Amino acid sequence: MNNEKKATRQSYGEALAQLGKENKKIVVLDADLSTATKTNIFAKEFPNRFFDIGIAEQDMISTAAGFATCGKIPYASTFAVFAAGRAYDQIRNSVAYPNLNVKICATHSGVTVGEDGATHQMIEDISLMRTLPNMKVMSVSDDVQTKWAVKEISKIDGPVYLRLSRLATPVLYDENKKFEIGKAVQIGEGTDCTIFATGITVAESLKAKEELKKQGINIRVVDIHTIKPIDEEIIIKCAKETKRLISVEDHNIIGGLGSAIAEVLTSKYPCKLERMGIKDVFGKSGKAEELMEYFEIDYKSIVKTILNNN
Repeated sequence: MNNEKKATRQSYGEALAQLGKENKKIVVLDADLSTATKTNIFAKEFPNRFFDIGIAEQDMISTAAGFATCGKIPYASTFAVFAAGRAYDQIRNSVAYPNLNVKICATHSGVTVGEDGATHQMIEDISLMRTLPNMKVMSVSDDVQTKWAVKEISKIDGPVYLRLSRLATPVLYDENKKFEIGKAVQIGEGTDCTIFATGITVAESLKAKEELKKQGINIRVVDIHTIKPIDEEIIIKCAKETKRLISVEDHNIIGGLGSAIAEVLTSKYPCKLERMGIKDVFGKSGKAEELMEYFEIDYKSIVKTILNNN
């Protein structure tokens, strides 16, 4: 982890423009938010392959489905609350059910949207998307991982939901880091505790790891960038090798990362999992960093949780 910070939505826009140069089948759709989702970077490079559908997210998804039936690879973007929420019916019936090759790339997820408040803080999208048959669900943690994911999902056939954030976060990985869809990344070999994290909480978990190390507590962090299909092998491995298991997410603890991990443990290796996340309440308006502390998903809260129950 270095001092450089970058929002994954910015990384998405840059990667999309690069992908457009490499693959002429790529088309991009947005719902009047291209400046915020950063699809405007692609639009400047390829105006004839960019389609601003306007404030009509349901139409955007249906149009993307139409493009997919014609052999194009559509990337459809808007805020997560509109992508997974307002357009859910179209995603279910026009994308997931016919198993069409549509990539839904949703920015501004979680409470870290900040001052926009509860109406725009999507904390249910992982739950909604991962219960859809045929849908792959990804939640990336930094610039390098985002750019890898944007390109990699263009190579697989079928629907994908890619979760992106608004807040600038540390660059965690070296550009030479290799990732694989469906395979989590283990950082560290500590046996005192495993922290399973995804998206924006990976950086917070790594900060907690360093703080705890000073106090003689050695933990490992597992970056679960692919929530569906989830890496069952690494979850069971960590359950066997470490004394405690904790999941941390900028999402409701019901239906999200913690639930997905608990499902694996229940059927494969029953043991206790402590879930940190938004505890079945709506968000609030405030600065992203303050909200992470308020909802106890920041590194200080992770440290406190481990120390209080160690």
